[in-house]
Amino acid sequence: MDDRIIQQYKEDEYIMIQLFVQWCMNHDLNPTELYDLAYPGQMKNEALLQAMEDSEKGSLEVDTETVLHVLQLFGNDDLAFIVSEKATQIK
Repeated sequence: MDDRIIQQYKEDEYIMIQLFVQWCMNHDLNPTELYDLAYPGQMKNEALLQAMEDSEKGSLEVDTETVLHVLQLFGNDDLAFIVSEKATQIK
C-alpha cells in the first residue's frame, strides 16, 4: 500500500511539473531559469528536464491560475511566486 501511495504521488508530481513546463513554453519562458530563480543553488531537476523534452509549445493550453494552484498544492510556493510575477509582466 505504501509503495502505491508513493508511486501515485510521484506521478501527480510529474503532472505538476508538466503543467509548469507547458505554461512556460506557451509564454516563451525558460522553465529551468524560472526554477533556478525560485530555488537558487539546487541541483538539476531531472524531472523538469524530462518534462521539457516531453513537451511541445502550444500542445496544451494551461492558464496561470491552474499552474499556481497546482504548484501550491505541492508546496512549491517560491516557484508559484515567480510564476505569478512573470504572469504579471506578460499581461
